[in-house]
Amino acid sequence: MVRAGSASVTAGPTLAVVAREAGVSVPTASKVVNGREDVAPETRRRVTEALDRLGYVRRPRFDAAKAPGLVDLVVHSLESSWSGAVLHGVEAAAHEAGLEVVVSAGPNRARGGRPERDWLDKLTARGSSGVLFDLAELSPSQYAWLDHHRIPYVLIDPAHEPPAGVVSVGAANWQGGVSATEHLLGLGHRRIAVIAGHRRTMGSSARVAGHRSALASAGVPHRAEYVRYAGFDEATARLRTHELLDLHEPPTAVFVCSDRMALGVYAALAERGLRVPDDMSVVGFDDLPEARWIAPALTTVRQPLGEMAATALRLLVRMMQGERPEGTRTELSTRLVPRASTAAPPLARPTA
Repeated sequence: MVRAGSASVTAGPTLAVVAREAGVSVPTASKVVNGREDVAPETRRRVTEALDRLGYVRRPRFDAAKAPGLVDLVVHSLESSWSGAVLHGVEAAAHEAGLEVVVSAGPNRARGGRPERDWLDKLTARGSSGVLFDLAELSPSQYAWLDHHRIPYVLIDPAHEPPAGVVSVGAANWQGGVSATEHLLGLGHRRIAVIAGHRRTMGSSARVAGHRSALASAGVPHRAEYVRYAGFDEATARLRTHELLDLHEPPTAVFVCSDRMALGVYAALAERGLRVPDDMSVVGFDDLPEARWIAPALTTVRQPLGEMAATALRLLVRMMQGERPEGTRTELSTRLVPRASTAAPPLARPTA
């Protein structure tokens, strides 16, 4: 048995001992430990009880004295500038902590097959001490698998509210929506549209709520026809911009809830022969490299992706060492970065 504070530590029970205690074969006990589904419920119960009763440790606890340890960073895409910013923040913090990082893309259901099981099994096969997830969301079965294997993990900017007790790091999205809209109001705009991501995700909803709060504080009526959703997709944002321009009274400015969607807004305005910001002002959100490269350079709300990722890594290290963060949600502040895509409203409404 392992006793905290003792001078010597004896090895815990082997899987063979657990199998004998539960009255099953070693391969069957191994299936339960590794979260395999091809085990009868009664057998799984007996093995799980034996694991707990004997104090079988499924995974060793991270020991900073034995660094470098290994952590996984699972991102939604290996090709986006968003993931690049996250990786940069994780790498810097991991270097300080003496950790090595394995980067991989999360499961893609569009590929068919059963990638989820292979993807999760690789975490245990590598012997990773913890995982950072830069994914929109995890499935209930993925949460269950992680909890069953007692793998510490932290979510970076989850799309939906995680289950109780799950640690996550995000940005102050509501305040970002406020600052973007207040900037446009300060320039004299009153017909301000918003192109949001998804209707029911935390970040997108908070940004729209901040936008509406800023309008209300300025005494500007909220107009339902000025709110469009594009699912954080550049091509869809282009279509939504055309819809806004086709209104009887088009907006003179638009707050776009991601820089990638702002590229679609630029494209739609160019197709109409309109110029940014002479005919329409545009504010984005994220401050990705694209915001600086596009012409004119995009005024945007900076979401501190690198800092968010580094904060998540530091929280994960604490959890790997057996600590528990005081709160489950950490939010870092956002700030407006003014560039060349915003100006006072034109005298006449934008028309083709």
